[in-house]
Amino acid sequence: VANNQTLIEKLLSAPKASARLNLLPSDSDFIFSFKSPPTDAAGKAGKGGATVAADRVSFPALIGTSAAMTVGFLGPCGFNTPHVHLRSAELLVLISGSLSTQFILENRSRTVSTNLEPWQLTVFPQGSLHTQFNPECEPATFVASFASEDPGTRQEAQAFFGGLDEDVVKAAIGQGFAFDGKDVTKFVDLIPANVALGVQSCLKKCGIVAA
Repeated sequence: VANNQTLIEKLLSAPKASARLNLLPSDSDFIFSFKSPPTDAAGKAGKGGATVAADRVSFPALIGTSAAMTVGFLGPCGFNTPHVHLRSAELLVLISGSLSTQFILENRSRTVSTNLEPWQLTVFPQGSLHTQFNPECEPATFVASFASEDPGTRQEAQAFFGGLDEDVVKAAIGQGFAFDGKDVTKFVDLIPANVALGVQSCLKKCGIVAA
């Protein structure tokens, strides 16, 4: 039933929880597989790994629960690029591997950095700019929960350079700033898809060549 627009609209407009339940007649409607997810839930994949999101579109049984969940599969040096969740805080627990995280709450607030071991939890406040990075040569897996069935995600580099007018971007970063001789439009093409490969020191340590 993933991405079934008609069903989603009916669930959203149902007057009672029991009415929503009747719109999901199969017990299998209440199972979501992070290993074999619907196509629309597995859309964030790059050279460094992938994230799989269960939200009200990919898993309509969540409608009315005020909850969603994402599982991140980060390869060696995998980097979940800086992003924001607009409608929920995020609770993240590391299941395996290692994970370094950072978040910035707002202008002039300090940067909060953590280095997580398996079964440790951290929080990213709603609207904070945050990122996760696997600093090791073994895969890392995390689970993130949200207090909204539609928490929203905005990758900041992609949104800034790819979404705003070129003259606005140039004014924001300074008219004299050069992108190695390339204009903003060409620079957008250089931004890696999320999940990306991370910092050069990790790539060198793990013998990974970033194509």
